[in-house]
Amino acid sequence: MEELPEDMDALLEEYGRNLRLGRNRSAHTVRAYLGDARSLLAHLYARSADSAIRELDLTLLRSWLAAQSARGAARTTMARRASAARTFTAWLTKTGRLTADPGLRLGSPKAHRVLPAVLGRQQAVGAMEAAESGAAQHDPMALRDRLIVELLYSTGIRVSELCGLDIDDIDRERRLVRVLGKGNKERSVPFGGPADAALGDWLRFGRPAFVVAASGRALLLGRRGGRLDQRQARTVVHEVVSAIPGAPDMGPHGLRHSAATHLLEGGADLRVVQELLGHASMATTQLYTHVSIERLKKVHDQAHPRARG
Repeated sequence: MEELPEDMDALLEEYGRNLRLGRNRSAHTVRAYLGDARSLLAHLYARSADSAIRELDLTLLRSWLAAQSARGAARTTMARRASAARTFTAWLTKTGRLTADPGLRLGSPKAHRVLPAVLGRQQAVGAMEAAESGAAQHDPMALRDRLIVELLYSTGIRVSELCGLDIDDIDRERRLVRVLGKGNKERSVPFGGPADAALGDWLRFGRPAFVVAASGRALLLGRRGGRLDQRQARTVVHEVVSAIPGAPDMGPHGLRHSAATHLLEGGADLRVVQELLGHASMATTQLYTHVSIERLKKVHDQAHPRARG
């Protein structure tokens, strides 16, 4: 971590408090924005030990981004850092540290849209069946792992949302799960029969084997009875999917991508998928239409006698 003068460290502490108060930013976003602000100040300080905040101008912002690019930062990372810099300079201007906001004229590198890896339908079925087979003997850990992959694929929820679920968030009668998503926005997402069966087995035979006083109402538990963490969930998904021949390497987000793609391929309306996934913007959901089109083209190329030549 870059060494900065005490006054700059104090400034960053104040900025961090401001970030935590506004816009319901996640802890991960706050850490990223603070890290970018620290890097920017270090770039300013490296120019001269006597540098002051008021010297932070558009030229310096651009040279900082150029230095990040020279170190091999990806375009998506560059775009995020430009956004973080604009947020920082806007705050500096608002609090009177800058007389004019140089971030207003700072452009962002356009991030390449990377089509997410998804499972084929039969691969997804194979992964779910493998998890079900592993849980056939009612081993508590296998029951939990089966529920993890079934819920992620059936609902398309984020891994953070999965790990945050409590027992009371599940309505088995209506097959709905209540999810607290980004920005503390709540939504209800349906789940299917196989996920319900996995849920029933976990609650009856699996969860009681892990429960301790500190478990509370957490739905999914780790080995020691605490709430399941995201790292454990990623390991489970990776192990289940990696056993399927030809399946791409993926974690929980890959199951979310797969669920969205298969919904659209099955005829689901784009706005319905947007609501199910909890996307604030339709543009995010539209990425999955490109995935579906790419998969359609691939199948056409392989299957149609006049596709090549």
